[in-house]
Amino acid sequence: MKTAVSLPDDLFRAVDAYAKRHRLTRSGVLAAAARHYLARNAAPESATDAWNRAIEAGGQPGSDPAATAFRRRTAAVIRKSRRR
Repeated sequence: MKTAVSLPDDLFRAVDAYAKRHRLTRSGVLAAAARHYLARNAAPESATDAWNRAIEAGGQPGSDPAATAFRRRTAAVIRKSRRR
């Protein structure tokens, strides 16, 4: 979508110079900057959403192989102690 944005002259020149140095368009630089700003400053919709994103990224707490092996070994020890 096209839009008109007003920028101070010094900021326009800085964006333009950055775009040229990195072989990008001004629009690309401004779009990336806007995405970055929104990602850093947007609050999660809810605490549940934030937890769900964290679990999706890092896995369920205790789902790593070491934790699974520990639970399996603990269950075996408990079963063995109940047989006595």
